[in-house]
Amino acid sequence: MIQEGERVILIDERGRKYLVKAERRQLHTDFGVLDLAGLIGAEPGTRIKSHVGKEFVVLSPSIVDYIQKMRRMPQIMLPKDAAQIVAYTGVGPGDIVVDAGAGSGALAIFLGNLVRPNGRVISYEVREDFAQVAEENIAMAGLGDVVKIKRKDIYENIDEKDVDLVTLDLPQPERALAHVDRALKPGGHLAVFSPCVEHIQRLYIELQKYHFTNRKTIECLVREMEVKTRRHSPKHADDRTHGLLDFC
Repeated sequence: MIQEGERVILIDERGRKYLVKAERRQLHTDFGVLDLAGLIGAEPGTRIKSHVGKEFVVLSPSIVDYIQKMRRMPQIMLPKDAAQIVAYTGVGPGDIVVDAGAGSGALAIFLGNLVRPNGRVISYEVREDFAQVAEENIAMAGLGDVVKIKRKDIYENIDEKDVDLVTLDLPQPERALAHVDRALKPGGHLAVFSPCVEHIQRLYIELQKYHFTNRKTIECLVREMEVKTRRHSPKHADDRTHGLLDFC
């Protein structure tokens, strides 16, 4: 049963999603006006109608819904890239993760959902405006007890020891390698997101100075397809996104 103040996802007849609270107010959409008070006491899976008769399905939000609907400052780490980190490192329940920079908190939320209840994600961020937004998003996703924002420059130091995974989405990741080398436990992993090959070249030069093995670099491409009865094709030419991920 949905409690007053609880967040829910509403999905309209087109598949558009709305992340809202069950509270005593109205939600205005192009499919009509919804009385959100009607959500209080309802069950997930219920269908409610707007004042013009359009139906909305009521569901409990997933972690993906929170990431899609959260407030964004800088560009977030996309799910396709976050999923590769999980696939190549095996991060899971109970693990300790250091993440930098936090940005809007998307990757920290994604990883926090995987390491809970006993794991932790510590996300370093030097910009106060980014840190505040990330903390708001983490709280909205219900991960405030697992994910913490640390207002500190990871280029200067990493406080944590025996870390299972370090993720770096930074302009100069090579500047943090000495700290990462000391922070990681034996068998721990480093994952670096790089927007271009020049960043990777600088990184590989510096990696030779430390105890990193089993290096792998991948390009992650995703292109959504539009499937119809008689044909299928790429949905849009600009839907393909890419990035380079380095794993050690």
